[in-house]
This record gives sequence, C-alpha cells and structure tokens, in this order.
Amino acid sequence: MSINLKVFIGWDSREPIAYDVARASILRHNPNIEVVPVKRDELIAQGIFTREADQGASTEFTMTRFFIPYLSNYEGYSLFMDCDMVLTTDIAKILDDANLTNAVNCVQHDYDKFDDLSDEKMDGQKQVHYPRKNWSSVMLFNNAACKELTLDYCNTASAKDLHRMNWASSVGELHHRWNYLAGYYKDNDYNLIHWTDGGPWFENYRDCPLNHIWYNELFYLFGIHDRYDSILENLK
Repeated sequence: MSINLKVFIGWDSREPIAYDVARASILRHNPNIEVVPVKRDELIAQGIFTREADQGASTEFTMTRFFIPYLSNYEGYSLFMDCDMVLTTDIAKILDDANLTNAVNCVQHDYDKFDDLSDEKMDGQKQVHYPRKNWSSVMLFNNAACKELTLDYCNTASAKDLHRMNWASSVGELHHRWNYLAGYYKDNDYNLIHWTDGGPWFENYRDCPLNHIWYNELFYLFGIHDRYDSILENLK
C-alpha cells in the first residue's frame, strides 16, 4: 500500500531564497510531492497561531512547526523541515526508514559527540545548546497519533515541552542522513543536508561546509549553471 506524504517547510521572511531552494530540491527528485510553506503571519491571520511573540525564537517557524498535525486534519503522514535544508534524494524514501507506528520520528542528535561546537549561527545569532537540540528541525508526524497537539496546546505549551516532544507517546529514531548537520557529521552519508549554523544564502556563510550542493540546487532552480557572482549578489 502506498503512503502519501505531505511536506511542510518552515518559511522565514529573512531567508525566502532558502525556502525556494529547499522546495526545488524536493520537487526535482519527486515532482509529485505536495510542498507547503508554513508562514506564521498567515496562521496568525487565520486565527490559528495565537502565541505571544517569543523574543528568543531564532526563526518565524520556531513554534509553527507543531501545528502540522492540526493543519493535516490529524490524518496521514506529514513531514516538517526547516528551510535551511536541501534534499539529495526522493524525500518519500524517509517513509521506508521510519517506524510509522511512532507518533513522531526524528534524527536524535547527540551534541556531546560533536567537536568544535559553534557559538554563533545564522546572521550573528547566539548559538544555544540544550537537550534534544535540533530534533524538531525534521519531524515525520503520524498525524493520527499526534492529537495531543491541539490548537490550545500548541498555543500555550512551553517551547521546552514542544521542542523536547513531551507531547509524543513515542519518538522514533531516524538515521542522521535525514537531518545531516553540515559541519558536524563527517561521514558524507546524507539524504537531507541541514545548514543549521547558517547557509550560503547568508553573505557571511558563502563558504560553509557542503556549500557546493546548495549552490547546485540554486542553479537548477534558476535553470542556469554559471554566473555565480550575479546570482549571489542578488541574495544580499
């Protein structure tokens, strides 16, 4: 039996090109996947997102990701991913690597095993290290098993409870190839690359690890494979 997968990507007004490239990389490998941007302002306008502004949030989708099961009517399987990522294979293959009976599946990063942790990310923001860090940056939801994520809970629960997945009856583990943190993992075994400290769309991160893969997706998106300088100039 085939399983339909709907993909939601966090959208941030400071880095729309990151979303465009992430989406393009998904559709290049599987043009039949439905990809939806998760825009906080739209959820606010619809009366769905009513949380107070969180000054500690590093992106506009820091909290909106937990509304995915609700937005999916608690049916089927949905994937949330941050926008600072690209796919190097068919994203639907993630279903083959997951135990779909779990409420949610994610890569369970262990930052204690990483060397040379960065103190800064993205556009100069302070890097904060905490338990289960980056687990929620890619989440495969079994929506029917996530009914604890009601609108009321999503709008009132603490960020800690949400990001540590205290709402989940079971948290399954995905191989790190499905949330490969560029510059942290060293084995080059990746299906989904995540530039968590900042990607090439930020001027100060043009030379970040695995930047050539993001650039390739950018040029596929624009349909050209030269004129690097002119394209990058427009990203400023």
